[in-house]
Amino acid sequence: MAQLILNHLTKDFGGGRPAVSNVSLTVREGGFLALLGPSGCGKTTVLRMIAGFEQPTDGSIDYGERRLSDASRALPPEKRNMAMVFQSYALWPHMTVAENVGYPLKVRGISGETWRRKVGEALALVKLTDYAERRPAALSGGQRQRVALARCLVTSPDVVLLDEPLANLDQHLRKSMEETFRIFHERSGATMVYVTHDQSEAMALATDVAVMSEGRLVQLAAPADIYARPEGTVVGGLIGRGSILKVPVAEHAPRVLGWPQLREVIGSAPAGLHRDVLVRPEHVRPDAEGIALEVKACVYEGERFALTLALPDGQALKAYGDTAIPVGQKANFAIASAWRL
Repeated sequence: MAQLILNHLTKDFGGGRPAVSNVSLTVREGGFLALLGPSGCGKTTVLRMIAGFEQPTDGSIDYGERRLSDASRALPPEKRNMAMVFQSYALWPHMTVAENVGYPLKVRGISGETWRRKVGEALALVKLTDYAERRPAALSGGQRQRVALARCLVTSPDVVLLDEPLANLDQHLRKSMEETFRIFHERSGATMVYVTHDQSEAMALATDVAVMSEGRLVQLAAPADIYARPEGTVVGGLIGRGSILKVPVAEHAPRVLGWPQLREVIGSAPAGLHRDVLVRPEHVRPDAEGIALEVKACVYEGERFALTLALPDGQALKAYGDTAIPVGQKANFAIASAWRL
């Protein structure tokens, strides 16, 4: 099985901190990796090095037994059997949908019945068969994105690279396209590397999430693991809508803290080292035996109310509620569990 392997990958453009610094990870064959992080964290630079548009300053990229690039040499993009979907879609405006999808085949010298069959199969997968003769200008944003996906599929690439492909779509279309990506991944069998700054996209689509910050890889894990057990405040603050609180707990306290432990220290200031703990809003629950907390904000989100509560020491705690609680009113809450970062 061929795996995409990044080994101590570094890219330094000069003038300060490297854009990418010592990133090592392995993407299993057929996996779906999301590179997640804020703007400027280096995730797009990693994608461009995988594609062959940038050469590493140090480290290497391998696909199976084949060396794609290192600091001394780099295989050209066209020889990597990879396909890339850009945020701008990069469609030829003068070509029809079918011609855009089939262009990579034309470059490879494939024509005639084989060309028509492969283009037809790719369009059928993204449900655009009836749009084959239209021009890109006559399509919606979501349809153009599906054309770009079909163009990737038509060459049966080993790896598909996606650079924030949903950034230009509205919320409704983004949810629809997420399902299209899932189907595309299942049916194509290709390894996919997906760059995004939207943690909800990463969690919904990927089999593995790699969180980057300031050019470095800070955690790599499955979505459920990275949500439940984030490593450090960067990941804890980026994934989900949790609250990071400073709480006095012992150095060797368990990673998962329950309400009996938290009740003793929440909002108090006993002696001891204050450590960061992550509390998810779904773990904050109304409880008659809990602590009285003041409601600072109450926002209706359609299915629930998003609450901001003030701890006795002034720290803010996010919670969800089934009913509205007036701002300024106090109510009793307990924290079912917290994760020590």
